[in-house]
Amino acid sequence: MSKDMIITFEGGKKVNAEFKGFTIETDQSEYAGGEGSAPEPFMLFLASIGTCAGIYVYSFCQSREIPTEGIRIVQSHFPKENGKGIGRIVLTIEVPPDFPEKYRDAVVNAANLCAVKKHIQDPPVFEVVTATTGK
Repeated sequence: MSKDMIITFEGGKKVNAEFKGFTIETDQSEYAGGEGSAPEPFMLFLASIGTCAGIYVYSFCQSREIPTEGIRIVQSHFPKENGKGIGRIVLTIEVPPDFPEKYRDAVVNAANLCAVKKHIQDPPVFEVVTATTGK
């Protein structure tokens, strides 16, 4: 299986990514000229942060046989001082009253293992190039 992600244009403002047998569909909002039929790419980027942290929290609880009912992560976004873009993201892990006190800090540590967060904190180098296909 290829390590390359293939990005295709599906008409209108729809742009899809094909990777490892999955197709991730995106669209733009109606306000931005799309149909609003799928999440916008930036929305998926933000969701990847919370869901990545979520899998670590879920796995942490599973390995300790802590029920996950009543646990959720609320991801909040705060603008940069200049108002352009996101300057701060807060992940709040909400736990039920019977969540073991001794694991409160540890579940935060588990969420901090998120690979998406780590890549944002130590970003890769981006290169954009063109290539001519053989068609």
